[in-house]
Amino acid sequence: MEESYKDRTSLVKGAKDIAKEVKRQAVKKVSKAVDKAQDGYTQRSYNRFQDEEDDDDDYYVQGGNYGVEANDDEGSSEATEGHDEDDEIYEGEYQGIPNMGQGKDGMVALGQPMHDEYKDRHELETERKADEEELAQQYELIIQECGHGRFQWALFFVLGMALMADGVEVFVVGFVLPSAETDMCIPNSGSGWLGSIVYLGMMVGAFFWGGLADKVGRRQSLLICMSVNGFFAFLSSFVQGYGFFLFCRLFSGFGIGGAVPTVFSYFSEVLAREKRGEHLSWLCMFWMIGGIYASAMAWAIIPHYGWSFSMGSAYQFHSWRVFVIVCALPCVSSVVALTFMPESPRFLLEVGKHDEAWMILKQIHDTNMRARGQPEKVFTVNRIKTPKQIDELIEIESDTGTWYRRCFVRIRTELYGIWLTFMRCFNYPVKDNTIKLTAVWFTLSFGYYGLSVWFPDVIKHLQSDEYASRVKHFTNEEVSHFVFNFTLENQIHTNGEFINDRFIMMKFKSVTFEDSLFKNCLFEDITSMNTYFRNCTFLNTTFYNTDLEQYKFIDSDFINCTFFHVRTGCQISFDDDYSAYWIYFVNFLGTLAVLPGNIVSALLMDRIGRLTMLGGSMVLSGISCFFLWFGTSESMMIGMLCLYNGLTISAWNSLDVITVELYPTDRRATGFGFLNALCKAAAVLGNLIFGSLVGITKAIPILLASTVLVCGGLVGLRLPDTRTQVLM
Repeated sequence: MEESYKDRTSLVKGAKDIAKEVKRQAVKKVSKAVDKAQDGYTQRSYNRFQDEEDDDDDYYVQGGNYGVEANDDEGSSEATEGHDEDDEIYEGEYQGIPNMGQGKDGMVALGQPMHDEYKDRHELETERKADEEELAQQYELIIQECGHGRFQWALFFVLGMALMADGVEVFVVGFVLPSAETDMCIPNSGSGWLGSIVYLGMMVGAFFWGGLADKVGRRQSLLICMSVNGFFAFLSSFVQGYGFFLFCRLFSGFGIGGAVPTVFSYFSEVLAREKRGEHLSWLCMFWMIGGIYASAMAWAIIPHYGWSFSMGSAYQFHSWRVFVIVCALPCVSSVVALTFMPESPRFLLEVGKHDEAWMILKQIHDTNMRARGQPEKVFTVNRIKTPKQIDELIEIESDTGTWYRRCFVRIRTELYGIWLTFMRCFNYPVKDNTIKLTAVWFTLSFGYYGLSVWFPDVIKHLQSDEYASRVKHFTNEEVSHFVFNFTLENQIHTNGEFINDRFIMMKFKSVTFEDSLFKNCLFEDITSMNTYFRNCTFLNTTFYNTDLEQYKFIDSDFINCTFFHVRTGCQISFDDDYSAYWIYFVNFLGTLAVLPGNIVSALLMDRIGRLTMLGGSMVLSGISCFFLWFGTSESMMIGMLCLYNGLTISAWNSLDVITVELYPTDRRATGFGFLNALCKAAAVLGNLIFGSLVGITKAIPILLASTVLVCGGLVGLRLPDTRTQVLM
């Protein structure tokens, strides 16, 4: 009996040693053929000794197929529940994660590899790195087996709506700013806060939501951030105070900041290598569609000031608020659609959720096969490599802690985890790539956003100069017993005398009265904009139902004058405001000019490579800046704007693709979020610098933009080529 026991012990130990050697070879030689051979060999080893182990189960417990790595933290899948050892396993049926020989009562079977608690962190990280390399190769084969079809296209449009919402958010600020400033009586000193506060929120949001996507998942992080954006964007259309409006737009920007890093990380993880560059470039087109949507809606809604209502004098709801609500629709649509989408299976595998990942991959496969008319095709993958999970020590509160203390500890722990993940972006081997990407993202964003603000401001400056050149001057005029019931626009009246005149139901637009006398006059139902009375005298004059407030009378004297029903606050008016239409039309053309660049980059991304497109596009964009020397009219500046936007979009698309491919899965969204946050910081800096140079000189903006773009393009050419590599 004792001799038989020793024989069985030796045989089992030998089988497990063989299984251990097979595992070591699988790490070095990862291919589909090797995996199949390994599975077959270990199954035979298992069948050979299965009967013997059943006879003596007081000492040994069946642990599954020895040729597959254990994961003690994972249980069996729901797909295998109810199977016993006599059940027949069919091809494509999921077999769960095998549990290697853990004996009863905590006893370790002979020949068992060393438990993780006896290994130091360096050994665990080395094993995890080897597992991740094997998983990367296997996952690529699985995605190729799943095919590219209905599932990817459905996810394409869902994530496209989220990216469209990001494009809308960027354009909403510029379109709403003039009307919101007028409606809320914002002084010039506070007018720049709205644009800056939104970019500040997007900068913080990109870093936070990107890091959170690597902790809780791409889908969950995207759902939360888009919900935050939609809620505060909708709320901002109803608030009246400027401070509360800034608060809402800050959190709206904070929410939408997570869209770009999460969307690209999410979509790249369900694409095969040969499809990734092209389809990520097509996805970028939704950002352009968002800009076109915002421009078209602003063009159609904001100038129609009749689309408004009021509730007393305290609550005003003007057309620009309707525009803000309409611009929140893409965000709401993406949130609703995302609830029907699964989590990224690549992320689930990274965090050890093997069973859930397998079910989602099978869903992708079955969805695509049914769309192709091949529903009978079986998903043949039944085992997927799972990287070794390394436990992190976290601080937790006791059960007696208050709820807000537990929430505080949980938030602090998550933020600390995000920070640790961010710091790993500067560890070998991705440190050099992070530094180079930082330079490219900063230079491209600084040049692009800086000139994007400079172009419209230069066009507006040219319009102002042209408008000022057509001003009409009236000097020493004497008007008496006359009824003014028409619009006065772009006029300057100096040393005039108005005696017994009536100004009734009329509009003053950019009109200035200087050193003039108004005697026995009546101002009734007056609407004004950019109208001022400087050093004027009013004698026996009545003002009834006008918006002529005190600040419009500069150093003026009133003698026996009466004011009735003065309309306070800033008034939005002038239905025929041509300049508003013109600004929206210019932005519409500039956004539409991106379309050819999007198409070219999508078709050539996988043919000429990401680096060639990135470096070439940035260098050509820098060279095109010199054509601005010849922009002496509005039409020429609009043409330069369209050319510049068309050239830079290829650089943006290729940079997005390179970024998601250079970072491993556990740092992909965090690294992308950091770079996107840096992009927003560079945009604010570019806006400040280039905006201060409008109307002063052309030389500095042209040289500055061309220099940073060319330098950034040359740095981009030093990045590694990712066209042929799998997602690590």
